[in-house]
Amino acid sequence: MRAMDVSPPRAAPAHATAAEAAAGHRWFAPGTHITIRGLTKRFGDAAVYENFDLDIPHGKITSVFGPNGCGKSTLINMIAGILPHDGGQILFEGKTARETRIGYVFQNYREAVFPWMRAIDNIRYPLQYLGLSKAEREARMDRLMADFDVKLDLSRYPYQMSGGQQQLVSIMRALVVEPEVLFLDEPFSALDYEMVMFLRERLQKVLVGRKVTTLLVSHDLDEAVLLADHVLLLTKRPTQVADNLPFDAPRPRTAATTVTPEFIDVKTRALEIFQREVRK
Repeated sequence: MRAMDVSPPRAAPAHATAAEAAAGHRWFAPGTHITIRGLTKRFGDAAVYENFDLDIPHGKITSVFGPNGCGKSTLINMIAGILPHDGGQILFEGKTARETRIGYVFQNYREAVFPWMRAIDNIRYPLQYLGLSKAEREARMDRLMADFDVKLDLSRYPYQMSGGQQQLVSIMRALVVEPEVLFLDEPFSALDYEMVMFLRERLQKVLVGRKVTTLLVSHDLDEAVLLADHVLLLTKRPTQVADNLPFDAPRPRTAATTVTPEFIDVKTRALEIFQREVRK
């Protein structure tokens, strides 16, 4: 299998704006949703990213994996517009992050959900800012409940729920806005294995069915490969793309997928690249 090409089809001018890109300076590649060119980020004197380029495909799940401290969460936070960057361009099919519907699921579910709201009200909360009619708000809730096949009592408050149940609420709240792009920052790292398996299965179904462009940061290589259409492997700082490995195994993917030759091949290649970068 060939790694995805991350080089630009045509270089964007450093001064290009989102409006210029939308008006005809279409320097993003066909099939690309997020185009990153010349991204630079420093913390003090330390360069985390320096002239970093990346194309992220439309409607696919991309896992982000790399050495500790390479800036995985920093990368998705800059793309999402949560963290400012010092230079370069990030465009969503010619649009800025502010012009794009974005969903974000944090690692710490306890700080993400509102403890004074019932679970169902936590999920509904973002809809009040979208200017939708009551009928459309309810339709979105109905679609989401059907997609996740929720058996949980959502009239409870977060403190009455397990950690996995709270994270399910956080994921559903991110998806109720029907985002164009979803960011997942190690969303399963604090959960028990049974709940992780449940959430992986449900999330795959929804993301693939809705064709949501997704970036998943994971410290678990098995998870990074299992869920992804592409495994983005990063170098040490200043961070660059070490490789971008495609994985096109059929879905839904389960524990059985992890013992297939295709999975083992991609995981082995990813591990070799990771170990090479760690030793540098």
